[in-house]
Amino acid sequence: MNRINQLFGSTKNNLLSIYFCAGAPELDNTCEVIKTLENNGVDMIEIGIPFSDPMADGIVIQNAATTALRNGMSLKLLFNQLQDIRKEVNIPLILMGYLNPIMQYGFEKFCQSCQTCGIDGVIIPDLPFGDYLKYYKPIADQYNIKVVMLITPETSEERIRDIDAHTDGFIYMVSSAATTGAQQTFEEKKIEYFKRINDMNLRNPRMIGFGISNRETFDAACKYARGGIIGSSFVKLLNEEINPQKAINRLLKAINE
Repeated sequence: MNRINQLFGSTKNNLLSIYFCAGAPELDNTCEVIKTLENNGVDMIEIGIPFSDPMADGIVIQNAATTALRNGMSLKLLFNQLQDIRKEVNIPLILMGYLNPIMQYGFEKFCQSCQTCGIDGVIIPDLPFGDYLKYYKPIADQYNIKVVMLITPETSEERIRDIDAHTDGFIYMVSSAATTGAQQTFEEKKIEYFKRINDMNLRNPRMIGFGISNRETFDAACKYARGGIIGSSFVKLLNEEINPQKAINRLLKAINE
């Protein structure tokens, strides 16, 4: 069974997923970051594939992607770095990146490389859902790679139910239609959106991301979904500390106090 399904098939709630950009702040720290996060109780990890035009991301992740590209990170190098990761890491690993570098690599080759390295899923923010169903889902299914789709407050109920019916893993609930970035609190309008989706009784579990940085926002994500996804806050801390243990210590303190 895919590790994503295993995680969400368990009774565990208050799940914590962490995003970081491969190759930033250092080119060769990808595996160290992953192992450190698992050792500190993180439930799932999103590994960012750096891209020159990350349109869904705020300035923190944009800067990390720029640093990673300048350091020499590429998709080929990332797969080389990850080739032995399953000898030490057991939690679900997801690659998050844009369609352009994945298509340059070749989508079937990409899925094959994911399977070889033990990657469980992929998030491609600029992949249209219709194209996913027609062209990409059959290939991803062949290699048991879960393609995780995003929904926003503007996504129609019809589209949400369509996504729920044709994906398997979890649904990524974007807290707003804006780009990624840390927030101190979720306004009432966002809470109403969380409640609305929760009341739809979807088949797939949900994780909430974009804007989670402290206990209040993480607790809200856990109240209305299975857990929260933290990206910009950890990327910022990792850039400041360089040492992944110090970075995750600071983040865990922020969401627990």
